[in-house]
Amino acid sequence: MVYRNLEECVLDLEKHGHLVRIREEVDPHLEMAMLHLKVFEAGGPALLFENVKGSKFRAVSNLFGTVERSMFIFRDTWEPVQKVIGIRNDPMQALKNPFKHIGSGFAATTALPKKGKSGKPPGMVEISLSDLPQIVHWPDDGGAFITLPQVYSENPDKPGIMNANLGMYRVQISGNDYEQDKEAGVHYQIHRGIGIHQDKANKRGEPLKVSCFIGGPPAHTLSAVMPLPEGMSELTFAGLLSGRRYRYGYDDGFCVSHDADFVITGEIYPGETKPEGPFGDHLGYYSLTHPFPVMRVRKVYAREGAIFPFTVVGRPPQEDTAFGDLIHQLTGGAVKQEIPGVKEVHAVDAAGVHPLLLAVGSERYTPYETVKRPAEILTIANRILGTGQLSLAKYLFITAEENEPVDTHHIERFFGYVLERIDLRRDIHFQTNTTIDTLDYSGTGLNSGSKVIFAAAGDKKRELCTEVPGELQGLRDFEGAHMVMPGVVALQGPAFQSYADAERELNGLCEELRSRGKLDGCPMIIVCDDSRFLSESTSNFLWATFTRSNPSHDIYGVNGGYEHKHWSCDNVIIDARVKPHQAPPLLPDPETESRIERFFAKGASLDGVLKS
Repeated sequence: MVYRNLEECVLDLEKHGHLVRIREEVDPHLEMAMLHLKVFEAGGPALLFENVKGSKFRAVSNLFGTVERSMFIFRDTWEPVQKVIGIRNDPMQALKNPFKHIGSGFAATTALPKKGKSGKPPGMVEISLSDLPQIVHWPDDGGAFITLPQVYSENPDKPGIMNANLGMYRVQISGNDYEQDKEAGVHYQIHRGIGIHQDKANKRGEPLKVSCFIGGPPAHTLSAVMPLPEGMSELTFAGLLSGRRYRYGYDDGFCVSHDADFVITGEIYPGETKPEGPFGDHLGYYSLTHPFPVMRVRKVYAREGAIFPFTVVGRPPQEDTAFGDLIHQLTGGAVKQEIPGVKEVHAVDAAGVHPLLLAVGSERYTPYETVKRPAEILTIANRILGTGQLSLAKYLFITAEENEPVDTHHIERFFGYVLERIDLRRDIHFQTNTTIDTLDYSGTGLNSGSKVIFAAAGDKKRELCTEVPGELQGLRDFEGAHMVMPGVVALQGPAFQSYADAERELNGLCEELRSRGKLDGCPMIIVCDDSRFLSESTSNFLWATFTRSNPSHDIYGVNGGYEHKHWSCDNVIIDARVKPHQAPPLLPDPETESRIERFFAKGASLDGVLKS
């Protein structure tokens, strides 16, 4: 199915039972987001909001809420696109088996963007930012946000659509100090293409022209989040995945999509920022208010009958989890070409993606040695932490397959494999005072924190405990020992007050454990605020442990110490307690939760949706 616009996708989903219309008026302040969250959690359909309070435009959410629905949307183009990307990653495929890939050439004919007339996009009328659905997602958000924008910018030194960047950076359209209808905040994180363009524009002393496209064929939305092979434009990918060439033109020097439902154009001036946020983000916490570039809005256009797509992010899994799965299916093989020796890299969604990477590599440096130790995988680990957005990770656990396959997506088994083999006196490697994800508030400042590599290779060194060892019972100041998984135990500690207090408390714990003798079967101990919660599920362990700790500040060790600047220990202790400087977690508004029950009542639009 080739969709020319979002409306065609909506009708197709409805026809096949993948979408439900909400006829009743819905308040964009919290209600729309809460309905989305409830339906997503139930594995429910996409939602078309036909009556948005305060706006004449309809809105749609949960389009990509399940991988199955996403695959249905792209059912006719997915396989050809996989082949095209596969050929770009490994051109020898086509030479070895040209007839197998002959269809890829036909698919690629849709990749070249198609330029249309200049001026106002055809079929669109000029509106104001305030005419858009003013969706506020979480109670403490700073205003209304666009959460599925396709933000377009060009390289000022090499203008043109083939040197452009299309990225998904949230856009704040109300609140704070923004002048209504004239300004919008553009929140982009480090390692994003638009930052390179703005830097070039700044050096030229000129504003950066920016366009924000909303809606259009769903392939255009997905293209804005794709980490594509070097040399492949997001716009060519959008054409490939939609099965239809990307249509565009220029209006007063700004690129405008001819397929989008909405187009916003404006300029970002050198050094011009305003406070942006707070915003309930995908780590499960608010990202706080910080100065970010402000766009001076020039024009806002809307298609006749336009539909405003949005999503809601929060503690994983959410709709953007499906984005991650789709990205892995399409581009997962690219990392093998980019980083020699790597077999798999998994950015763990349950941990907020960037805080935790799990990887499998090769260990081929010394095949003549009988005793294996990490060597090549350390080279690979450094390469991973120097590659694009992977470089924003805090924790990297990496191992090499020996006599059995290792799968990073089987979390408990992967951790078990690593913890059975790691030498804690040799195989822990820190990087301090470096960059981490903008949205991660566990570090020492915005974009600042540390990293740690846990590398394991060779034969099994220990049997992991499957019950809480007696040595972890009856401890002073630390209680409630619970098994998380083999070799990992959670302890509940006093509330975190300061790092000075934490050092005293955790060093005291290390000394108490040292005095109780060897604890080899429990290589990892997590200190937390609620050990029952952390141990209830693997997802709780991943989320609480890796979003609430900064390796350089929050890792301790029994018999820990330095030798020639290398830190080692007998048992790793991670302090995953909530710290005062960290951002608050996202909590739903109870009044809104109660208010939206009317939509699920008998005869209402969502009657039966949560039971399906």
